Parts: sequence; structure tokens; C-alpha cells
Amino acid sequence: MINPGPLSQIQDFGRYGQQRIGYTQGGPMDEHAFLWANRLLDNAPEAAQIEITYGGLQLRALDATMAAVTGADLGATLNGIPLAPWHSFYLAAGDTLLFNFPRKGLRSYLAVKGGLQVSPRLGSCATVMREKIGGLDGQGGKLRQGDRIPCLGQEKSQPMRVRPAYIPDYDKLLILRLIAGYQYHHFPAETLRRFFSSRYGVSQQSDRMGYRLIGAPVECSLKGIVSEGISYGAVQIPGDGQPIVLMKDRQTIGGYPKLGCIASLDAGQLAQRMPGATVCFRRVGLDEVSEERSQFNRFFGLIC
Repeated sequence: MINPGPLSQIQDFGRYGQQRIGYTQGGPMDEHAFLWANRLLDNAPEAAQIEITYGGLQLRALDATMAAVTGADLGATLNGIPLAPWHSFYLAAGDTLLFNFPRKGLRSYLAVKGGLQVSPRLGSCATVMREKIGGLDGQGGKLRQGDRIPCLGQEKSQPMRVRPAYIPDYDKLLILRLIAGYQYHHFPAETLRRFFSSRYGVSQQSDRMGYRLIGAPVECSLKGIVSEGISYGAVQIPGDGQPIVLMKDRQTIGGYPKLGCIASLDAGQLAQRMPGATVCFRRVGLDEVSEERSQFNRFFGLIC
């Protein structure tokens, strides 16, 4: 590792079944991009990769392998030659891979054939810095200069590309589909009308725990609730009325009222939006997004 950039982490598909003891799931912020990187290499869907946020990553290959890059266009280069995302390529021993800074999107994924060989903690090597678990050091540390990440050496094979139809446009207006939760009726009708007709900006105070949005304040008749479990994509409303969408490194319990949850695939697209980007909300039924998620899981070979 020559330069890790501001935030490069080891992520596999996440740490499941541990929320009862206080550990969140972690895993890739953009599941769609992560899974495509593994699919391009015929890896297991959960194989560990590097999630690169904001770019700046520079590394040198010590062994030859096939690799793939998906997600944001961070202006990557291979030995100084531009490297477009959403395809696999051969990485020879001694090659230098550099990720510059965002052109489209925020997070890029770097996978290698066979996955990164990192020891799991509680069933996963997903990095959660707040909980000090996972990652290369097992203690939740982000990647650092001088790190060596084990991988399996591989011979050169035919490179693969993702068809354009499957590549998202991270610059377009993102519509977040909201499934109403059981506290939804505590939000006045006029507040809900304004919420669904407004656009919200992504705040600078957005990270792997949650995306804070800025816009028309949301009022709720509940001033607080008994702390309860928090789902991925939950839209909670703190005292200032500015929505927060809970992401992969969210806390496991919380006491703010919640409008409901956004579709999990929309949360992944939200993770590619830079501060200042605009989003809006649309209410949908559970059946609509459940069927879409089932198709997504089948396509990528996930356990449904």
C-alpha cells in the first residue's frame, strides 16, 4: 500500500446475526457495485474487497492477479494509463494502481480473483471503525500506508465488462422509495405532503453510519420513543426535523421516531451521492420493493 487515501477499507458482504450483542452489519455501502465486482471475476458474492471512498488510493501489486473495479469513477489509472470502472483487467506483479478523486459517484470497489485473504471476526472481515472490528488488522482500522493485503496469485484471463444497462447514473436525481413504518401515522398529513413534495440535499455530515439530509423540516407528534432496533435504510427524524437515513454502520438501537425504511437498493445508490446532491422521496408498498430485491438476490446468487 503506497497511499491509502482518506478512507479505504476492507469490506465483505457484512456481519450478520450479531446485532443481538451490539454489532452492526457493516459491509459495502453500495451492494450493487460490490456484487458486480465479484461477479466479473466469478468470485463468491461475499468475497472481500477494498471499498475506496473519495479516492486517493495508490497501491502496487506484489503478485499477478485478475482484478475488477466498479462503482464511482474515481479517475483510476493503471501504470499511468486511464482505467475505466465496471470491468475486469490483468494486474501484473509490479503494476501500480492509482485512484484519483471523484468524477461521478463517491465510492469505488476493487476486487481481486478469489477475494482478499483477510481473517474474519465474528464471521466477517467487514470493517466497522466505530466498533473496532474487522479489516486487515481485525480491530476496525482503515487501510494504512505500508499495509500488505494477501490475495491469491492468478494467471491472466479474458477481461469482462458490465453492460451499460446495468451501470447506474450517479449524477441523476435520486428518488428514494419509502416503505411506511408503524410510527408513520404520528406524522401530520400536512407534514407528509410537504415531505413527499420536497427535495432534500445531502449534508456534509454524512458517512457510513447515516446520511443526513437538509430540507423542509419534518414534524412528528412523538418527541421520543423507547430505544428499539434500527433497520438498514430507516429514515429517522431527530429533534431538528432533518431526516437521517441509516446506513451500513448505523447503531443497532435508537430512540428517534421513524417514517419507515427506504428500499435497500436505493440506500446503495444514496451512498454514491456526494454532499450537495439532491434526493426526493416517494411512498411505495412493501410488495413492490420485495420482488425487486428477490430478483436482485437471485441474479447475484445471494441466499434469499
